[in-house]
Amino acid sequence: MTDSPSTEADDGSQLTAVVVGGSGGIGAAICRRLAADGYRVLVGYHSRSERAEALIADLAGQDHCTRRVVVTEAQSLAELAVEVETVFGSLDVLVNCAGVTQPVAHDDLDGLTDDVIDRIFATNWRGPFATVRALRAVLTKAKDPVIVNISSVAGVTGQGSNVAYCASKAALDSMTRSLGRALGPDIRVVSVSPGWVRGEYADRMPTETLAVQTDATPLGRLATPEDVAAAVSAAAGALTFTTGTVIAVDGGRPLGVV
Repeated sequence: MTDSPSTEADDGSQLTAVVVGGSGGIGAAICRRLAADGYRVLVGYHSRSERAEALIADLAGQDHCTRRVVVTEAQSLAELAVEVETVFGSLDVLVNCAGVTQPVAHDDLDGLTDDVIDRIFATNWRGPFATVRALRAVLTKAKDPVIVNISSVAGVTGQGSNVAYCASKAALDSMTRSLGRALGPDIRVVSVSPGWVRGEYADRMPTETLAVQTDATPLGRLATPEDVAAAVSAAAGALTFTTGTVIAVDGGRPLGVV
């Protein structure tokens, strides 16, 4: 049996994590897992302040906090960076979990308007990049900092809520590889790429749609938010020689058939 990863820095201070998009279903599970691992967690939310406050009240440990973070606004990210450095001093884990989508059939080219495309890419790709850019300096103050981008199997399969969403996740994985090279050895960067995840979005889908996805997944079930959170925990604390790569949490979905 191996020892659990330490959640203390060399100077004895507690390790810290920022989860952007932390009030949603997957983000909340990630916050709970990192708190259980011993991290102080800043829950970044866009518009769900009540959910974020309720979440930190339920987290293991103490000294957690919330902050509104708008990843498409440079000023919001600059203020986040100042707060993280002032309150934490350094940052060990940054999780980019904020994302948007809108169902549009892949053959409905007119339905995928410029506004929808721009909103998806502004949040799903530019947002994580801008967040990394804003927090890079405080990340480098930690001993072994890691950035975890929450991607999607849609970036590999090209099957998802719309063409732009799939493309934005493929671009996010490409960014992970680029930044893994560009920011090493100071900062590690990985993508965690789930398949369909049980939660708010999947629960709005017809039962038949979920059955098709489950049947086409070799492990015979959809992911849970806790599956994704476990991968983030591993990337942060156990996979310390991993960077610039995509960690699949999809039950082997690309191996199946539609």
